[in-house]
Amino acid sequence: GIEYKQNTSISFHPLSHTHKLYDSEQTMRPTTLLINQSRRNGRILNTIKRTKVIFNFPKETNILQQQHKCYLSSLSLQEKGDDIDDTDVKRQLPKKKDNRILFQNGSHSLPSPFLEINSEKATTSTNTPSSPTRESPTHVTYTGDVTLPLTSVLKIQDPEDDGPRESVMPVFRLMDEDGTLRNDSKIGATHTQKDQDKITGNPDDLLLQNIQVEHATNKSILTNPLLSSTQTLLSAHRHMIRLRQMDNILQNAQRQGRISFYMSCRGEESIHIGSASALTLRDTIWAQYREAGVLMWRGFSLEQFTDQCFSNDKDLGRGRQMPVHYGSRALNYHTISSPLGTQIIQAVGAGYFLKREAENRSQGGGGAADACSVVYFGDGCGSTSDFHAGCNFAATLECPVVFICRNNGFAISTPVNEQYRGDGIVGRAPGYGMAALRVDGNDVFAVAAAVREAKRYVLEHSKPIMVECMTYRLSHHSTSDDSTRYRSRKDLEEWGTVRDPVRRLDKFLYNESILTEEERGRMKDEERMAVLQAMEKAERRSKPHFDKMFEDVYYEKPLNLRRQENELLDHLKNYEDEYKTANH
Repeated sequence: GIEYKQNTSISFHPLSHTHKLYDSEQTMRPTTLLINQSRRNGRILNTIKRTKVIFNFPKETNILQQQHKCYLSSLSLQEKGDDIDDTDVKRQLPKKKDNRILFQNGSHSLPSPFLEINSEKATTSTNTPSSPTRESPTHVTYTGDVTLPLTSVLKIQDPEDDGPRESVMPVFRLMDEDGTLRNDSKIGATHTQKDQDKITGNPDDLLLQNIQVEHATNKSILTNPLLSSTQTLLSAHRHMIRLRQMDNILQNAQRQGRISFYMSCRGEESIHIGSASALTLRDTIWAQYREAGVLMWRGFSLEQFTDQCFSNDKDLGRGRQMPVHYGSRALNYHTISSPLGTQIIQAVGAGYFLKREAENRSQGGGGAADACSVVYFGDGCGSTSDFHAGCNFAATLECPVVFICRNNGFAISTPVNEQYRGDGIVGRAPGYGMAALRVDGNDVFAVAAAVREAKRYVLEHSKPIMVECMTYRLSHHSTSDDSTRYRSRKDLEEWGTVRDPVRRLDKFLYNESILTEEERGRMKDEERMAVLQAMEKAERRSKPHFDKMFEDVYYEKPLNLRRQENELLDHLKNYEDEYKTANH
């Protein structure tokens, strides 16, 4: 509710989010709550459960006059300890026009920010809190002292487009390091009604409502997969925390000798979750070895991750692969291969299959595919022959393939400025006749929007696209590496604090009052305990039976494979005291 202070009396009115004016005689009618100019720079407040509002009215006026004129001379927010149950309250946002908030009937308005209104003049209240104007950065510097311009306009550079091209491809970003959406977001491409229809989620969701009001012209924000609802956003945030906790614990397990090997993706979580949120299970994934978050978003459980790393009898790979070489047929995620770049040409073959499959479904031919092939690789893979062959085949065969490069600054210990002379990998795309897009890999919203648009492009044009995600590898290359020998601690500290993708999303959630630091701490502890429990269960399980090594390659075992299996069984029988097979 709201306490109204007028003269010396105080009256309490119930609270509503519907915007309807009542005559002054109609007492105890619900009062519309419109709070503008909060610390979130003009956003309609979505934290009713923690807020009490007090309006101070001039003595000579009524709360609502018959002429329906409102007088608001000051607005103050005070924290309230007890919560207000507003679960049944309808939340309908007012329309905005010319920076004024209109009531639903369109005949009355309040300016934004709140103004004192009468028939002669309108002046800004001196007691209304104000927010300082924040300027978004225009450039960003990456490994090798590569400085690139930033933009909030999502534009694919298509080689078939006429007109001049930018000499340096900018980095697409929606959210800055302080967790705020960029000030220049409103200059993005204007959405159409068709785009508006694609926005999913609960229309009463406050996050979605706030986004639609503040960024009504930015298609990349309005149709962003992660901003469709508070629940989706919190799920993405939890997955990023879960991924980081899993990395920390399993890397320590390797240091303790409990598993043989591990590779962390610390600092690149936004690429995983952002891109995965824009794809479906129909889209086939060809990963390198640092994309565990994509598989996690698709439903791979902590038990399945730890079973694979401990190579036990529940490992889907039956103990044949090194740790972190995950794969899941059910989740359309092909098993990781250790050699660099092999997944690239395989992904192109899969994309060509999807294209031909769509053509075969269409009787007249020329049918468009409804799914694409997505391949992930690091900047080091850009120096392999498979990369060049894959790009050339994808372009000439016109396959629906999304190439996602994680440019994290290093190919093991080799920095990018020693790998190539250029500002990145995506600059090579025009040479193959491929479309291209560069994105801030530490901005989960930007990655989601970019991959969503990239998928739309490849399905619509049946052509490949290259998406370069600019980021930084905060971890060692693997547990066999010591990255402090080839990079400075200063860079690690900056990227691990100011530019950390998880912290950036933390700040966004704090700014929007969707999450508190205490809730975030509890979430971290919950995920940490979940990983520890899954790891302990995986460690206690038996190893796969040794006869499994002869299965899963051929539908029927050929003669030479049966001969090898018999030779092994005879050998184990003759030297059974030398081999410990009880735990298999």
